[in-house]
Amino acid sequence: MIKNTLFGTITKMWNVEDLKVWDGSIKLAKNIYFLIKDNPNIQRDFWLKEQLQKSAISVASNIAEWCNRWTDKEFIRFLYIARWSCSELKTQLIISKEIAYIEKTICDKLCADIDNINKMINGLIQKLSKH
Repeated sequence: MIKNTLFGTITKMWNVEDLKVWDGSIKLAKNIYFLIKDNPNIQRDFWLKEQLQKSAISVASNIAEWCNRWTDKEFIRFLYIARWSCSELKTQLIISKEIAYIEKTICDKLCADIDNINKMINGLIQKLSKH
């Protein structure tokens, strides 16, 4: 469905729970929480712990935020914010690896998950930008 409104174009009404990118971001957030729960170094580092949690939650939340938005342009804006949160989260994981809080294999796995989510976000942005 393509509908032009006073505020922009609506390509399709989306159900966030049907989006693979949202599902992937929920799994990523869950994995970050398990990482924190099982890692005393991160638990003691309050600032890093808080930043990891905020970034992980922000990815899924910003993908879902469009539910109350009506145009593709607004959805795209929240997708960009989710992408920025992915970058923050990846940076925090790399820092965690560099200061020996997490193993390289764990960091690499979570960063690969983030890269996959970013690819899906980019695909949605491209699809919505064509309209």
